[in-house]
Amino acid sequence: MRIVLGVTGGIAAYKAAELARLLIRSGHEVQAVLTRSAEEFIRPLTFASLTGRKVITDIFSSASPDATLSSAVEHIGVAQEHDLLLIAPATANTLAKLAHGLADDFLSTMYLAFTGPVVLAPAMNDKMWAHPATQANLVALRARGHYIVDPGTGFLACGTLGQGRLAENETILAAVEAAVEAALQPPVRDLKGEHLLITAGPTQEPLDPVRYLTNRSSGKMGYALAQAALERGATVTLVSGPVSLNPPVGAQVVQVRTAQEMYDVVIANLDTATTVIKCAAVADYRPAAASSEKIKKAGTPLTLELTPTTDILAELGRTKGNRILIGFAAETGNLRDYATRKLEAKNCDMIVANLVGGPDSGFESDNNEVLLALKGGEFIDIPKAPKAEIANRILDQIGRFRS
Repeated sequence: MRIVLGVTGGIAAYKAAELARLLIRSGHEVQAVLTRSAEEFIRPLTFASLTGRKVITDIFSSASPDATLSSAVEHIGVAQEHDLLLIAPATANTLAKLAHGLADDFLSTMYLAFTGPVVLAPAMNDKMWAHPATQANLVALRARGHYIVDPGTGFLACGTLGQGRLAENETILAAVEAAVEAALQPPVRDLKGEHLLITAGPTQEPLDPVRYLTNRSSGKMGYALAQAALERGATVTLVSGPVSLNPPVGAQVVQVRTAQEMYDVVIANLDTATTVIKCAAVADYRPAAASSEKIKKAGTPLTLELTPTTDILAELGRTKGNRILIGFAAETGNLRDYATRKLEAKNCDMIVANLVGGPDSGFESDNNEVLLALKGGEFIDIPKAPKAEIANRILDQIGRFRS
């Protein structure tokens, strides 16, 4: 695959050199395009040495020994000659330009002429990432079908801790491979006629007006399932707990907060659903009585009385009829045993079990590593991969249940 690697002006630009090497080792041809700001962080000669190609740095002729441009229409030729566009890192400014069609340098101008798949790996300060303008731009770019590799969480160059660091190169490479595979295959619309009811994210159980009980679920797995199902032709109703994700375009999204609210919405939407995927991390317990006023610190131990929440999955298992029912199990060990017990106890067709608490997988991560436990005693191990890929592997089983 012939890939244009766009590098924009952020501290993470140095990581793009290793990414170029990984792409080449995977059999791809790489043409590097650096913005003027990117040159402040890493020199074009680095990419020329790695790729064996001169590096494009400007839309107009340049005196730079690394520049290759002699024609102001070269961006058209590069767009036509390459199969995939990857921008890593993609700054907030670059995302804004792409979303609004602004073209003031080679990379943004070439983007407007490019017709192949686009993979964007943003990197920026956490406040810039969370800003409504950036999030709105991401919604527009996702709506165009672009692959967005969400940044990771950690210490940033500015000294703060938050989401904004460039995703690991292996994660970006996996997104590129997924985009390549999708580009080489005709769109699969095998879920046309299915109505998927999907739950995602955590629930929050109020303790008082300012505190609540919750968990670390980010909702990324459930949202990936919703996006993949839409792409495969399904109608999707997404019941989401509180998350900071943009909902997939085309899904009917219902926002809830507590386990009881999630139960009520799921039951209200059950009649039209043909498949239910309970991906949400629903609280097992809630405070027996939430205080109407903030609980004050008294300097003595505080005892909380907790009561079980309604078991949504068990209720669906009792009333599923001919629907396909898929549940999730987040565990810290003994995946196969716990998945088997839950599969039988909840009357599910499949349990998706994953280990949580490990590095770069499960809660809050862009990756997952799961075990599928199917009715009939079959087990399918899916090694660590981006959640978008895991989502499609899960959805693949729906066709098996229908056959």
